[in-house]
Amino acid sequence: MSILLSIFYFFYFAIIGVYIIFLPKILSLSGYSASEIGIIFAAGPLVRFVLPFFFTRGLKLDFRTFKIALGFMFFSSISFYFSLDNFYKILFSNIGLGIGLSIVLPFIEVISLSTIGKERYGKIRLFGSVGFVLVALVLVKFLSSAAVALNYLLILTFLTATVAFVIGKNTVATKQKKKEIKNDINLIKDYKLWIGLTLMQVSFGAFYNFFTIYETDYGVSLDMTIYLWSFGVGAEIIMLFSQARFLRGNLLLILQITTFVTSIRWFLLFLFPQNLTILFLSQTLHALSFALFHSAAISYLYHLYKHKSLAQQFFSGITYGLGGFVGALYAGYIYELYPTYLFLSASFIALLASMFLYLFSRKNKIIY
Repeated sequence: MSILLSIFYFFYFAIIGVYIIFLPKILSLSGYSASEIGIIFAAGPLVRFVLPFFFTRGLKLDFRTFKIALGFMFFSSISFYFSLDNFYKILFSNIGLGIGLSIVLPFIEVISLSTIGKERYGKIRLFGSVGFVLVALVLVKFLSSAAVALNYLLILTFLTATVAFVIGKNTVATKQKKKEIKNDINLIKDYKLWIGLTLMQVSFGAFYNFFTIYETDYGVSLDMTIYLWSFGVGAEIIMLFSQARFLRGNLLLILQITTFVTSIRWFLLFLFPQNLTILFLSQTLHALSFALFHSAAISYLYHLYKHKSLAQQFFSGITYGLGGFVGALYAGYIYELYPTYLFLSASFIALLASMFLYLFSRKNKIIY
């Protein structure tokens, strides 16, 4: 199972690499404005946010739903070929892809945590980072047209769907135990936690959707920008490999520290957008602001709530979904109106995330 999970993460995050590094630039070169790009990339996260609430109203997160999500993922990747020339077409293609991605990953995350545990999770998940950086380094050499990126997207989506289907079909983790079915997730009671986690992803809206455009607009070459992406992922891989000892500690404290460090990271990008030394330094912080934060967050929620799969679905939906939606939308308008202040605003939002997580930790139990 570990091998299959490693392969899944490799292909899944290779898709994400194509999606967040190259598609924004392709849309920009195709004549879309920053605000239009923000709206297009906000659609997928919005779908992520809405979907978990359907699972609290009767929709079952079972293998049948999982297979439908795989279909959405694959056929949406095909539809991109016919959508690039029209805002509404590409918007709906993005929504379809968002539906698939938002169901598939949380489903697999539960399988990972239940079969290999949080200590070994990082060593399996790091293959996703390898896939992300490899597709970035390869595609930048062959990106002669939008069709090239879309070809990569289609092939990687097909491979991801195939491996995910095999995992889902052959694991006992696809059938949740009866005692875990009851929904014990109280978003209102734990609002400080969920606001903190969500604001962290809002701050990433500037980075995920506009880092490539931001740096190239400041005169940094596309090749160098891809090296920056790759360097950050390299730091992420090292952290994923060695993070087990950190995850045995206070998970809430880890979340507070990583969000605070992320605030510093965005502030460095605001102050030194052209200083390569500082840019590479800021990218090393990706080890904390993504790798350690993500692992600590899903591990904390996995142990905090009894309904494991719904907890991961909400994490994907509310934080990456709502947070990604708001982040993409706000970043698009900020970059169009006040481009120099994009990462200053992101820094402030990440600082707020750290504050909310600190307030939550004062009155809630600590999980190790």
